Amino acid sequence: MATIAIDAMGGDNAPVEIVHGGIDAAVDRHEVVFVGDEARLAPILAEAGSDIPIVHASEAIGMSDDPAIAIREKRDASISVAMRLVKNGDADAVLSAGSTGAALTSAVFTLGRLKGVSRPAIASYFPSGSVVLDMGANLTCRPQDLARFAVMGAALARTRYGLERATVGLLNIGSEPSKGRVLEREAHRLIGSVPGIDFIGNIEGTDLARAEANVIVCDGYTGNIMLKTAEGTARLVFNLILEAVAAPEYADAVETLAPAMMQLRERLNPERAGGAHLLGVKGVVVVTHGSSTRLSISSAVATAAEAVEGGLPDLIAAGLAESASIS
Repeated sequence: MATIAIDAMGGDNAPVEIVHGGIDAAVDRHEVVFVGDEARLAPILAEAGSDIPIVHASEAIGMSDDPAIAIREKRDASISVAMRLVKNGDADAVLSAGSTGAALTSAVFTLGRLKGVSRPAIASYFPSGSVVLDMGANLTCRPQDLARFAVMGAALARTRYGLERATVGLLNIGSEPSKGRVLEREAHRLIGSVPGIDFIGNIEGTDLARAEANVIVCDGYTGNIMLKTAEGTARLVFNLILEAVAAPEYADAVETLAPAMMQLRERLNPERAGGAHLLGVKGVVVVTHGSSTRLSISSAVATAAEAVEGGLPDLIAAGLAESASIS
């Protein structure tokens, strides 16, 4: 069973929500260990009647800290201690709701990049089920970065969905290969030559909800805006539906449709998305929203365990080795 090291001090709701989320995950038969200030964590665990182990870390990195400076200066920060547990073989994955920049910096510094990776990427799941990357790790990218993202995303799709050959689409402003900036046009050429994937070409924003591809590749600036826009749009549409059926004459229909509406709400709930993967480092690292609740954390633990059990880093390494000619 995979052991997930949880950065208990990261996030707006740390440590209480983080700890309770980890406890929920343990109830669901996942192995976890908390990393953080033992004096703050122990009472929460005691009150919940849990004996989940704690690895003490005397420091924490805040959302306002400069990630690079903080990682260098706070050697005993909870995120760094968690990464060292994986590095030393005492845990199999790291989960953090803290600073994504700090998690990225610590992962690269402690675990190292996989061979062939110059820029790790953040990958998440669109509500349609597609793997999307990059979600914000790299605001600017080179064409070869996007080609490597395609390889990494295909490996993630394999661990999540069991796909031997994932379909990959490049997010662009038109379907023709000549569309987009130099970045997209050159990336289109490179991704088309990557072995082991089925490249379907460019896809547009209107195709996202239809899951036209198993994997959608874009630069981090575009991807971050796209995902947050989708989350906000989902909330807007659901609230508009609720407003539309709030009139008394629809009461009977609402009662009939209530179970289906609740299922839809749960499907669109970003807290059930399971966090986002930091791909391209020598280990499994999952990050979640800074505002994560216990539900977000328990879902993300399951995501991390799935990646460990599916051998995600090894699959990525194998795919990159097969695509070593990308340049």
